[in-house]
Amino acid sequence: MSKPVQQWFKEYARSHQHPTNKAIHWFMVPAIYFSIVGLLWSVPLPGTNSANSNALCWLNLASLLAIPVHGFYFRLSKPLTLAMALFTLSCFLVCDLITQFSPLALWKVSVFIFVVAWIGQFIGHKIEGAKPSFFGDIQYLLIGPLWLMGFVFDYLGLDYQNK
Repeated sequence: MSKPVQQWFKEYARSHQHPTNKAIHWFMVPAIYFSIVGLLWSVPLPGTNSANSNALCWLNLASLLAIPVHGFYFRLSKPLTLAMALFTLSCFLVCDLITQFSPLALWKVSVFIFVVAWIGQFIGHKIEGAKPSFFGDIQYLLIGPLWLMGFVFDYLGLDYQNK
């Protein structure tokens, strides 16, 4: 049985106490999430043509790997999963728009964002004086975005506990 979402959040919060580190995370965690989606979106699958603007070009490594990621989230919190699915879909839309209209390839944009965002994350953790949580458990790479979404739900007064 997986840990409940509140336990994941409590453990994740231990290395995210400093206000500057937390502020950095509000920008860098979504940027990293997007950049990973963008990198995965850029990997062509056999039988798909990313040059076409149709539903088939949304069938890619990003959309396929979103299924187990959201399955992990679903076990922790159904309401947060819905919110993360909406965020993921917005990432997909931005990826599609960059693919169609940007003079730069999506993978180049994604690599740039990824590098800058991770530099920001490590600066935040240097300020915090604590290693990133994922050094102890790789699953915390998935918990970070969910943890931020939990704050959004708390701010809005929405319950995200599974019933």
